[in-house]
Amino acid sequence: MKNKILPVLILIFCMFLNSCSAPEHYEVRKDLSVYFSNADSVIESVRNSLRNHDTKIMIYYTSHRDNMQDISILVRELMQYALEETQNPTEGDYIFHQYGGYEMQYRYEIRNQEYFYEIEIIPDYYTTPEQEQEVTQKIQEILRDFDFKKNTSDYDKIRKIYDYIYQNVDYDLIHKKNKYYHLKSTAYGALKYHHAVCQGYAVLLYRLLRESGIDTRIITGTAQFPDGTTEFHAWNIVKIDDLYYNLDITWDKQMQTENYFLKSDQNFSSHIRDESYASDEFYQLYPMAGQDYY
Repeated sequence: MKNKILPVLILIFCMFLNSCSAPEHYEVRKDLSVYFSNADSVIESVRNSLRNHDTKIMIYYTSHRDNMQDISILVRELMQYALEETQNPTEGDYIFHQYGGYEMQYRYEIRNQEYFYEIEIIPDYYTTPEQEQEVTQKIQEILRDFDFKKNTSDYDKIRKIYDYIYQNVDYDLIHKKNKYYHLKSTAYGALKYHHAVCQGYAVLLYRLLRESGIDTRIITGTAQFPDGTTEFHAWNIVKIDDLYYNLDITWDKQMQTENYFLKSDQNFSSHIRDESYASDEFYQLYPMAGQDYY
């Protein structure tokens, strides 16, 4: 498969924080002397490249001084912004949870006392563009069969999607501990082979819900089993009216129950969120219901 190269991105650096205004959304790091003056457009371009599964992302920029010590930080933040939630079904959590990070390298040369930088970012995707095309086609088929109407309630959509995944995807015990087999954590693996681990369940649920107009996020953390053992876990929160509810289809499938369907935090105590999903800021953005949905 040929590498897809993102068109050249020209990044203009402001050398001093008070010398120019920051972009609308990119938060300037106060401990760095430089930032992308056109960061918002760059972030959008990188996001598009990630969504398209481009295998290389090339960034070019010119600076008036050596800032090699800041490149890794700037690229890390650039990627974090590009992977933020957008409510697009094929961006945000959908990419982040089917992606294993990236490799980065850079080169530069000095001409006329200016530094000309070339940064190469190589993302590690769990699926290929062809596999993602298959996912999109299958998602479209499923949604056509669901035939949701304008007056179909959010609850009925969630119920229908939950039942479909419950009936068609089994827990992948064979590959559970195989760290090299990433399809277990993807919507593709769940749809193509009908097997997935928690991350694959959560990603497929996320994609189907988003495509159906339901607001949802993927939450990661740890889950504690009745015997006291814990393991890394992923589940979803879904929005009905103005509040969010926990939904763990993986545990329901494994235990042949519906005990983890549309639950409040109070009745979901076996699940502990990672810090980034347990902050006051996150809860303000995604307020949880005080009781289960009935």
